[in-house]
This record gives sequence, structure tokens and C-alpha cells, in this order.
Amino acid sequence: MRTKALYIWELLRTSFWFLPLCLILLAIGAAFGLVYLDSQIGYQPSGILNYFFSGSVDSARNVLSIIAGAMLGVASTVFSITLVALTLASSQFGSRLLRNFMHDRLNQVVLGTYVATFIYCLLVLQTLRSGDGFSFVPNFSVLAAIVVAVGNILLLIIFIHHISVSIQADNVISDISSKLTDTINQLFPEELGDENGAEHEKKLNEAKEQRNVVCSLLSDKSGYLQGIDNDSLMQTVQKYDLLLILNHRPGNFIVEKEAIATVYSGKEVSFEILKKLRSSFLLGRERTPIQDAEFAVHQVVEIASRALSPGVNDPYTAITCIDKLTENMCFLTRIGFPSNYRYGSDGSIRVVTRSLNFEGMMDVSFNQIRQYGQSTPTILIHLMDSFIKMNKFVQTDLQKKALIKHAMMVLDAGESGALHSSDRQYLKERFDEMEPKAK
Repeated sequence: MRTKALYIWELLRTSFWFLPLCLILLAIGAAFGLVYLDSQIGYQPSGILNYFFSGSVDSARNVLSIIAGAMLGVASTVFSITLVALTLASSQFGSRLLRNFMHDRLNQVVLGTYVATFIYCLLVLQTLRSGDGFSFVPNFSVLAAIVVAVGNILLLIIFIHHISVSIQADNVISDISSKLTDTINQLFPEELGDENGAEHEKKLNEAKEQRNVVCSLLSDKSGYLQGIDNDSLMQTVQKYDLLLILNHRPGNFIVEKEAIATVYSGKEVSFEILKKLRSSFLLGRERTPIQDAEFAVHQVVEIASRALSPGVNDPYTAITCIDKLTENMCFLTRIGFPSNYRYGSDGSIRVVTRSLNFEGMMDVSFNQIRQYGQSTPTILIHLMDSFIKMNKFVQTDLQKKALIKHAMMVLDAGESGALHSSDRQYLKERFDEMEPKAK
């Protein structure tokens, strides 16, 4: 249930309507509450307070009408500025990065605040009464509208500054890198740990031998695997004494009727059991960072790939991407990747997953950048320098082997490309500094 709740929250958080809708509902509640307060107090300003309260029905109507019209006009301007920013971001960084701008809190707050203020003024306007010896002026409600209007002007200045900063390449890359770090901290433990793979394989083979009925868990639709409800899945496999071997991990694309997992059981698996198992896998039209550690990496790599395209030719943006990826890979050298084997409460293997590893993250981070930048000496040299930096942090033979593999590919790309002899010599010298540390 926790995974499904996170999935729903991610959908709401990345939508452009949820927070503005909440602000609109808050404005409606504030309008009713303040008008009720005015009706109960019946406060009549006197002395210097006359300058801060509207006083007459006509002046209150004019103030509320001006604020309502101004807020609606500014909301249109904010919406136009947002669309321009999204268009620029889409053309410069790729359409898949639009979700980062759409769930930007300030953008949502600004748009929601202006629309909410407009609705608030409309509701308060309807309460103004005059004639037949009776008049009602909600003084506190009008004063609140004036205060919010002044705050909205300051918010507009902050918004314009924020938009101009948020579409700069360095800030976009840093923001994505921060999200990648947060995802890694949530998914992976902090300290490096050892895992007895041979012992796990022995227990896995024993579990398979105990269950002679094998079937495939087929997907009922196509889409990206956005998350797996681990608690629900473990409860189901333990309840029916099953062994589940997953064929995919979050982030993979699954075609309808493709096998999500292989099910081992001691007896025939019913349709109801398969349906329960299938409900633990969340599929959608796009990838999400809920359980997909590669999601933010692909975003950074996409920015670097676009920067290295002939039409853009911006190696400095690509270098910034390499630096951020290097930072995260250095962190990954000292964390323990989750085990592929999940045990039930009875101590037996119940689920075998397809977890990430250091080599896989290296491939995702640097393969495509190397391929796009193989004719750019600056990129190849910076990649080699980044690998040398990472070589100071690697702690296992598998990590060193993966790092040397990528360094060799960069060296081969430099020797086979149209690089100057001095550039090739530099790459070779830098590679020689790292290679002796490999085991």
C-alpha cells in the first residue's frame, strides 16, 4: 500500500492542477470565514483606521473589482510566461524534462494564488449590500484582499526572477542531480555490505526443486513499470507458498502479454492468485523516479546528448553533466546495492529481483555521452579525468573492473577518432595513471 500511495502522490505532485486547486479551495473557505466574521463583529472603523478600511459599499465594490480584474490579468501573464519557459525548456533540454518544471512548487503557487485571489474577490463582492436602510460592508474581508494583492505583486517579481534562473542549464542539471541523490538515498543503504551469492543460489535452487509447477505472470497492458508494491507482493507469495523470479525492474518497458515474472508453485496457480500478483506491479505511460534510480540519470544524459549534437554543439553543458554524474557515481562506490534475493518471514527465498549494480549505473551514465562525444577531444579528456577521480573512491574489484572498462572505451574512442596526436597521447598517459590500480 505504501508504494501505491507514493505512486498516487507522485501523480498529484507532478500535476499542474493539484496545488492551484488546493489554493482555490482555501480561498473559498477564507471568503466564507472572513465574511462570517464581519457579519458577527459588525466592526465600524473610526479615526485613523478609516484610511485602512473601505468604509462605504461603493468603495469596497471598486476595490474588490479592481483587484479581481488585475489578478485575472496577471494570472494570464503568468500562464503565458510559464508556457514560454516550458517551450524553451522542451527545445533546449528535451520534452521529458518538462515534468521538472511542471512540479516546480513556485510555479504552481504563483498560478494558484492569482486565480484564488480572483475567486476570493468575486465571492466577497456578492456579499455587499446597500439600500432600504441596510448596508453591509465586509471590512476585514476587503482588507484581506488588499493585503493579498500587495503580496501578489511581490510574488510576481519573485516569479519572474525564478523563471529566468530555472531555465539556465547549470541550474537544471543541478536540480536533476539533487533529485538523483535523493532517489539513491531512498533506494540504497548508506554503507557498503557483502553478500554471499553462492549461498543465495543454493537456497534458490532448493526452492525451485520444491515447486514443480511453473507458469508466467503476464502483463495485462503495455507500459513502463513505475513501481512494485513490495509489501503486498511478499504477502501474496508467502500466503500461497510461491517463489517469484522477476524479469523486469522499475523503469523497464513491458509489452502487453509479456512475462513480468516467473511463478514457481507446488500446485496449480489460479487466475485469482495471478490477478493478486499482477496488482502489485504499477504500470504507466511514462517513467517515474519512485523506484527508478536510472530515471534522473537518463535526464542528465539526455541534456548532455543534446548539447553534443551538431545543431547545438555546447560541450560546456555536457561537461557540467559529466561532473554531476561523476559526483553521484563516487557516492555509489560506497553504498550497498540491494540484494536480488528477498526472504519471507519463514526464512525461505520468496522473490528474486533484478536489482541495479555499479557497472549498470556506469553504463547508463557514460555510454551514450562517450558515443556522442567521441569526436570531441574536450569530452573524451574530461571523461578520462572523471574516471581517474572515481578511481580514488572505488572499493571493490567489480567496481574497479567496471571503471577500467569505461576508461578503455574512452581510450579506444580517442585512438580511433579524428583526434590530434597530442590529445591521444594525453588520454594514454591519463589512462596509465589509473590502469595499475585495477585488479
